[in-house]
Amino acid sequence: MASRKGEFGDPVILDVAGHEVKLSSPERVYFSDRGETKLDLANYYIAVGDGILNALRERPTMLHRFPDGVDGKKVHQKRVPRGAPPWLETVRLHFPRYGLHADELCPTDLAHIIWAVQMSTVEFHPWNSRRADTEQPDEWRIDLDPMPDAPFDRVRRVAHVAHEVLDELGATGFPKTSGGHGLHVYVRIKPDHGFQEVRRAALAFAREVERRAPEDVTTTWWRKDRDPEAVFVDYNQNARDHTIASAYSVRGTTSGTVSTPIRWDEVDDVEPQECTIATVPKRFAELGDLHADIDKHVFDIAPLLEWADRDEREGAETPPEPEDDEAKP
Repeated sequence: MASRKGEFGDPVILDVAGHEVKLSSPERVYFSDRGETKLDLANYYIAVGDGILNALRERPTMLHRFPDGVDGKKVHQKRVPRGAPPWLETVRLHFPRYGLHADELCPTDLAHIIWAVQMSTVEFHPWNSRRADTEQPDEWRIDLDPMPDAPFDRVRRVAHVAHEVLDELGATGFPKTSGGHGLHVYVRIKPDHGFQEVRRAALAFAREVERRAPEDVTTTWWRKDRDPEAVFVDYNQNARDHTIASAYSVRGTTSGTVSTPIRWDEVDDVEPQECTIATVPKRFAELGDLHADIDKHVFDIAPLLEWADRDEREGAETPPEPEDDEAKP
């Protein structure tokens, strides 16, 4: 049933980064646990503006939209719709296998993010490459994804092992909660390799973590074959057109959890379900963006590619390329 005009409040105009963004239905409830609204969501992103923009700047970004709030249907949107404001930046992505392309949002200032909120976007899922060369990733993503029966303490243990390996490599990892049940670690890398090579490097790293923590970790390709109590180190998040929620992205949960940057010394104490749109703005005001200087710590993945060559010489199976979303850009 169509809503009556004004049922969710009269539109408000937000002045963001020199642009006026009209926010319709500002009083529509998006997060049912505490009743935060669409306007609350916009204000959250304004409060963490430097952080969310640092995570999304110049990256093709897929939008996860919830037109009726997170209790309703989720819409995955790649293409920026017709009628977008003329100042909105996009980047064209090509999918040659299907002869298709998509013009995705490419945030360059905070107004792009608030425009997306007006479009009912809750989650922001950027590529790990930038507009200058979308085929050359500059971000290696380590996704510590617990299987259904894995306790979060196991995720914590695996995070420490991952940190140990990163330190030995001389790589600086920037951890964050996933906004769900896992943890992510991002590493800035030189954009010298394509997606397949970055995924090979990520798999070699995952196998090393598994060797050091075999009781806690799995790299098994097929989900049905994984230990349901293990943590899957998901190297597939580095494949082309595979994305995960950015730092400071709200997630589509009824409590409005946030994928929140943390310090390594917080891994043992952080409670991801307590990082929400109600709590993260205060944390951000106190700590700032914990990923602010990620661009200053660039790692060359050459040692990981050497590990990958070694593993393959020793008979490690090469998992198939993951299914992608090219068929529905």
